[in-house]
Amino acid sequence: MQNLKIMAVLAHPDDESLGVGGTLAKYAAEGVEVFLVTATRGDRGRYCGFRTDDPQHPGPSKLADIREAELRAAARALGVREVSLLDFHDQDLDRANPREAIAAIVQHIRRVKPQVVVTFGPEGAYGHPDHVAISQFTTAATVVAADSAFRIDGIQAGPPHAVSKLYYIAWPESAWNAYQAAFRKLISTVDGVERQAMPWPDWEITTVIDTRSFGSTVWRAISCHESQITAYERLRHLSSQDREALWGSQSFYRAFSTVSGGRARETDLLEGIRV
Repeated sequence: MQNLKIMAVLAHPDDESLGVGGTLAKYAAEGVEVFLVTATRGDRGRYCGFRTDDPQHPGPSKLADIREAELRAAARALGVREVSLLDFHDQDLDRANPREAIAAIVQHIRRVKPQVVVTFGPEGAYGHPDHVAISQFTTAATVVAADSAFRIDGIQAGPPHAVSKLYYIAWPESAWNAYQAAFRKLISTVDGVERQAMPWPDWEITTVIDTRSFGSTVWRAISCHESQITAYERLRHLSSQDREALWGSQSFYRAFSTVSGGRARETDLLEGIRV
């Protein structure tokens, strides 16, 4: 049986736990090798609720170190085999040099050789520019990783690798309702324009993963992000219905696949690959 590998490429520490924690934990428990690539170290976020200009905030450099340690702890809780950081700046990912960002992801894809890659959808969940950027960069990287003509600093940087399947995180209305019950209306204001969470239509969701057995694992991973826990505390008090919506299953859109297709809804990201 071939060595099964899944790679999640995300923007910030905590995206892995809040976004796809149940899915990563499920596949790791099944013996699939799970890899995580995180684009930033969350250096411009809040610290225990304090803004960056507050004297109790440790500053961007120290916060980056804190959040990297939290990320690695959360990844261990989920069973992730390897964490790689691209070290772009938080809240500036959409201003990164596209070729540099794409090349960085390509290097990891060619090195690890995953069959499946998971990232944010093109809407970036609630329009967060970093989420939108990592979706675009990762989508491009899965294409050019297979192209022998794509070189990094003039060097091929490993043999080409063709990813079999690319998935976007696709939160349905029930998941967004649960998150917003815990937090607030999720919005991102960009260039004076308010963006907000938009659920994926149910018919557009191609894949639903049963993660009911991993709710406690996900909460352990979320709890590792102690510098952010002020924002997450209300997750402890979700109704059973909202908890099920968040952690009972996780939904995806199959952006491309060379091994499966059709209208039937998948229950496995590795459908068409497992032998």
